[in-house]
Amino acid sequence: MKQQGASSTIDVVSFPPLQGRLGVAHWVANIGLFCLPALILSVPQNLLPYGLLLLLGSLLAPLELWRARAIAGRPLVVLGWLMLAVIALSLMSMVLFDQGLRDIDNRSRFVVIPWIILWVCALRPALHWLWAGSLVGLLAVLVLSVVQVMGGAPRAELSTNAIVLADIVLMLMVLLVFCRPHHRWPWVIVGMIAGCATIVLSGSRGVWPALLALLVVMAMSLRWRTGRARLSVLLALMAIGGTLALTIPSLREQVRLTELQHDVVRMERGDSDSSAGARVERLQVAYETFFDHPLIGVGIGHFDSAMLRLPVCREDPDEPRCHLGHAHNDLAEWSATQGVPGLLLLLAVYGVPLLVFAGLHRRSGQISFRGPAAAGIMIVVAYALCGLTQSMFAHQITASFYVTIVALLAGLSVLQGQAHRQRRGQAGGGSRGGSATG
Repeated sequence: MKQQGASSTIDVVSFPPLQGRLGVAHWVANIGLFCLPALILSVPQNLLPYGLLLLLGSLLAPLELWRARAIAGRPLVVLGWLMLAVIALSLMSMVLFDQGLRDIDNRSRFVVIPWIILWVCALRPALHWLWAGSLVGLLAVLVLSVVQVMGGAPRAELSTNAIVLADIVLMLMVLLVFCRPHHRWPWVIVGMIAGCATIVLSGSRGVWPALLALLVVMAMSLRWRTGRARLSVLLALMAIGGTLALTIPSLREQVRLTELQHDVVRMERGDSDSSAGARVERLQVAYETFFDHPLIGVGIGHFDSAMLRLPVCREDPDEPRCHLGHAHNDLAEWSATQGVPGLLLLLAVYGVPLLVFAGLHRRSGQISFRGPAAAGIMIVVAYALCGLTQSMFAHQITASFYVTIVALLAGLSVLQGQAHRQRRGQAGGGSRGGSATG
């Protein structure tokens, strides 16, 4: 059946209606899909409301989740093996370095991937709830960020930190663009403006490459008459944004362009005690650590021990830049802490879902680049780009959101592909029946 109120959306699925207890579980799943993006930054508990709804929906229909294995198919198997690889390498690091479970806590979150895929395939939540939650989340976060900055905070951080805030806001913008229902562009534009404003208030610069990638793909995926028209609109928007950032003093200060210039000058003088300088310094430490410990690294979560290579960290144990807890770069973090296996695993963490979503998009029946599989591709790309300046799996929110949204979008893509095959089969059957009658 068509989901209520979704006749114009891209997630119409022709399945028998869910009734009774399963009907209740279905609406629990819909609410969960809404709450994930709407509340992840708006409340201090982050993903807890969604997690409770995930558990409730599973308890209402445990047998249906088990039977959904047949629907989930190959994506469940492939992403399940990825989950096992991450958990296995994390346990190996824990054993080798006598670590506790807390050190691998963020990596252990990969275990929910198969569960969430089965949850989606069994309970069939509608994609437009995820889109609506993203819009509400972006608007709510903008209001909260404005209140925080007007209250005297130098940067918007909410209940996390400024960099994580900007990264997750960008992911909500990805969902807003690529999970959009038909004829909702005015609301997409409103949400994009809210997201960009929040990123400016956060003062985060590391999110810019991913934001640029989002704008490029969005512009190229629109149905303009010519590619030249798309490119012209994109360049105009970039020019306007760049001009505003460079000419308005308050905006220039908020996005920390002046600070970046000062950091570059200090690095040229050999001073690494700055935001940009500390990142370059940590990349150098990670590079040296990787070549000294190429097989096992120094242990998950123990990058600070590698920082003892620096004389300043050995001489002054209280030096702040020696105790950031991670390398501020995914590639550096995984390579230094887990060696070659960690490097290969990181490539799989991004590469495997990317290939899964590419295959699901080809089978989705979507002509344009939109829908859950397209959103999944862009989420992975955005995470990889944000990982150039941040250790995305060193923080609870970004690590949890990645595994959750990848699993959700994979399950929704499976449902969309199945619905497409059903419609195609019905159309083919109707044509054969008509010719026989004639």
